[in-house]
Amino acid sequence: MSLKVFELFGYAPNDTSSTAASLRAAHACPFVKGNCTKRLKSGLISGVCAVKPATSGPVICCPNRMYASGYAVLQEVAADAFDTHVRLCHDFNGIRGDGHDVIVFGKRWGKELRLPGRGARGGYFVDWILARLSRDHSLAEFVAVELQTMDTTGSYEAEVRAYLGGKTEAAPSKAGINWENVAKRILPQIIFKGHVLRQEPLCQKGIYFICPTPVYERIMTRLGNALRPYHKQAGSLTFRWYSLADEYSRGSCRALNCAGQMTTTVDQVALAFTSPQNLPEPRVYERAIRAELSARFAE
Repeated sequence: MSLKVFELFGYAPNDTSSTAASLRAAHACPFVKGNCTKRLKSGLISGVCAVKPATSGPVICCPNRMYASGYAVLQEVAADAFDTHVRLCHDFNGIRGDGHDVIVFGKRWGKELRLPGRGARGGYFVDWILARLSRDHSLAEFVAVELQTMDTTGSYEAEVRAYLGGKTEAAPSKAGINWENVAKRILPQIIFKGHVLRQEPLCQKGIYFICPTPVYERIMTRLGNALRPYHKQAGSLTFRWYSLADEYSRGSCRALNCAGQMTTTVDQVALAFTSPQNLPEPRVYERAIRAELSARFAE
């Protein structure tokens, strides 16, 4: 596989504007406050927000890229789950007590909630909890939000160094997308957490799963593209997927747009994940072995 860096510190890698240059020089993230926290194996600050595989569209590889426009994705989830007039509160000082306050628990915003698992060990926490308060400041309801981008395999450091060194064009790397995480880690985790949240009486809208469009498409392919839609309920799972805008203006970041939403249930996902209908065709291992043997003995 091969891919190219698609966004570097929030901007196209060949963007030579003063805004893009200043962010690269400071190693600053344009989407969350502070510097980029991603490092390559050598220790170099990565700065890579999205990559472009040779055979597909761009793939966001940094979670912070999804928090553009002041964590707009969380406001959109809160409006969808509760009411269009709710407002997110950074802290308890912003509460008005009118039933529209939503306290946010998560990284860099509010406080992270680490929920104890069996034996008082942590393990049942999600990325975000959005908790709507009643007029008397008591908990009225809440939803959980998981956000997932994709990791890469291999290294694109040479390309990053070329752009940071002032070049506007660089050769693609031999890095790739770690799509195996969809089956190995992502799906098992959201199924497990969805079942945990189903036990919560005040979590009547289930869990939201936010991801880039290519991640959603890969998940649906893995699940056989046959999930039944449901209304939001205890135990529901709502996918919201986002794409980077095609349009790009020098000195500006691409817009991050919601490309769709679909609600199903944790049970539907779990059933599709283990269904024999989604297996590859028979004798795939045999053909792979025979092909390897033929290649070896033909030498």
